[in-house]
Amino acid sequence: MNFMHTKAPETSALNRFDTRAEPGALIVGGAHVSIAVARSLGRHGVPVWLMANHPIPTYSRYVTRSFPWPGADHAEGVSSLIDLARRHGLHGWVLIATGDQDMRMIAKNHALLSQYFRVATPDWDTIQWAYDKRLTYNRAAALGIDFPASFQPHSLDEIKRLDCRFPVILKPAFRKGVDEFTQAKAWKADTREQLVTLYQRAAAQVGNDAIIVQEWIPGAGESQFSYAALCEHGEPIVSLTARRSRQHPIDFGRSSTFVESIDQSEVEELGRRFLKSLNYTGVAEVEFKHDARDGHYKLLDVNGRFWTWNGLGEAAGVDFPYLAWRQALGKTVAPARGRPGVAWMHSSRDVMAAYGEYRNGTLTVREYLASFTKRLAFANFALDDPMPAIVELPVAAWNRFAFKFTDSPQQTLAQKIARKVGIAPRRAAK
Repeated sequence: MNFMHTKAPETSALNRFDTRAEPGALIVGGAHVSIAVARSLGRHGVPVWLMANHPIPTYSRYVTRSFPWPGADHAEGVSSLIDLARRHGLHGWVLIATGDQDMRMIAKNHALLSQYFRVATPDWDTIQWAYDKRLTYNRAAALGIDFPASFQPHSLDEIKRLDCRFPVILKPAFRKGVDEFTQAKAWKADTREQLVTLYQRAAAQVGNDAIIVQEWIPGAGESQFSYAALCEHGEPIVSLTARRSRQHPIDFGRSSTFVESIDQSEVEELGRRFLKSLNYTGVAEVEFKHDARDGHYKLLDVNGRFWTWNGLGEAAGVDFPYLAWRQALGKTVAPARGRPGVAWMHSSRDVMAAYGEYRNGTLTVREYLASFTKRLAFANFALDDPMPAIVELPVAAWNRFAFKFTDSPQQTLAQKIARKVGIAPRRAAK
């Protein structure tokens, strides 16, 4: 696999940017991820601008201005960022990615964008190992880090002859664009016949070479663990270990719904080893699943950008977005580790996840209610920033049931809600 990498200009950051005023942050993409990042920065007085195609984050009181985002795959994606910096004097602001496609675009254009922003995303030479799961697993194998038995078929004939143990899952090697397969995150096949059918369906959307077939490891969210860190040249400055206690859907969730900070030295050691091998600088989350059959923690994914539950860090004493902003500006970041026993909840989705586990007999009502006895950070709700939570439920309902009736359901409903309550999305601009 060959990748082009352009060397960054030799000009120092201090010469490129005006350091007299405290720079803000420009967040690119995202929904719930962006809300947590905006709150973290805004609470520290950092100006936050947003380029997004989802309405909910624009309602945060900490988003000063918002702009439509054409998308990372749009021909004008990079130029729109540069144009914004030029028109509004954002030179020296910190550029933050919240989605895989945004991360890829920024990393591949790191040298160019670094002429205008302090880029908080590593360049493509580093990020490719997180973005493309085929490379992720190759790196893990070289490091002696376990991962689920995985196959990279290139044709239907290979699928028909694949020597694997069922059930298996099919998942995209990377996320580029939006389609049924990438949105689902993974499809489970219990038989050879299902595998053939699902492979053909996936290949029609992402191509034959972008599909990974992987063994299914039993266990739901309680078997999944994460190591999150802000690193400098591969060494963690601040870090946190967490367990994805609940997720939705239950088997392989598209998103976490209830995450708890814990002490887990083995997950920490494996995550540190992977990031150190990349000489990694910036934020990252390394995901593992515990395989009860052999007792091993197996690498699933690596996120080289802010992850859904990053708001847990602030509650646990390691405020990742603010500290990443400081790192990008060359400011001091004091070493710290997140304290255990703190939790994060996406409450509307967690109700569905908890109900599914209750029906399966894996969660009692008392255990669910005990979730609220911990110190909690929420995906949408905050006492000092309630509007995203108020807007979320009707937007989600509209998006689910009325998508076919409008070209832009989320934005349309958001505007209707704003008119009803007398509050508009934060300084939406063209």
